[in-house]
Amino acid sequence: MITPQQIILRPIVTEKSTDLQADNNQYAFEVAKQANKIEIRKAVEMVFGVRVTGVRTQVVRGDLRRVGQFWGKQRSWKKAVVTVHPDDSIDLYGEE
Repeated sequence: MITPQQIILRPIVTEKSTDLQADNNQYAFEVAKQANKIEIRKAVEMVFGVRVTGVRTQVVRGDLRRVGQFWGKQRSWKKAVVTVHPDDSIDLYGEE
């Protein structure tokens, strides 16, 4: 059995995800690739103590990158955008 800390790998903090937080109360996370929406929902509810109303996922494929004359490929990863109940919020920065 996979634990909630193994499902949620890290929050994604970008300009676009910050706008989602402010406008729609949605948060973006990098999650384990084998985790499904139900497991992600339960993990966010357990770790952050909030009520989740929706989960959307996508697999981000790795890009080809060049370092000098050599080509390499970044790893593929899974992103989850979690919608939280309007009365709840997640403190990603440790301010509260």
